[in-house]
Amino acid sequence: MIDRADLIEMKVPAKPEYVGVIRLTVSGIANRIGYSYDEIEDIKIAVAEACTNVVDHAYEEEGLIRVSFHVYEDRLEVVVADQGQSFDVEEIRSTMGPVSADAKVTELKEGGLGLFLISTLMDKVEISEEQGVILIMTKFLQRDGVERYVDETSATTQER
Repeated sequence: MIDRADLIEMKVPAKPEYVGVIRLTVSGIANRIGYSYDEIEDIKIAVAEACTNVVDHAYEEEGLIRVSFHVYEDRLEVVVADQGQSFDVEEIRSTMGPVSADAKVTELKEGGLGLFLISTLMDKVEISEEQGVILIMTKFLQRDGVERYVDETSATTQER
């Protein structure tokens, strides 16, 4: 069975004043799907953090934030992408150190707080370096969905 999604896409300038536009958009989409108020707030914070990372780190001059919202029956996948300077994912992971729910925020290495926050607020987070940086954040509508799909990537989910 193929898992079909409604797709909403937007491109905005990679400027701080447009991060709020993306937050409002994801809030509206998440509300329409049926997430709780707290879940919507978590999604908004995670998406805003990902977009702020693009604004702060992706481009030396002007660029775009590309955001796509994949609306499934049981989840929302938000993809935040840039075509700015890419980075070595393994190098970033090695500088972050282990991320644990028991770790104190003050013990996180510099630069690790944003990804730590995103991974704490969302059910699944994937990162890729295809023509820039692509961050895929998934929030399941029902908690049992997390356990059912947590070991799959977006690519394997598409194959069903």
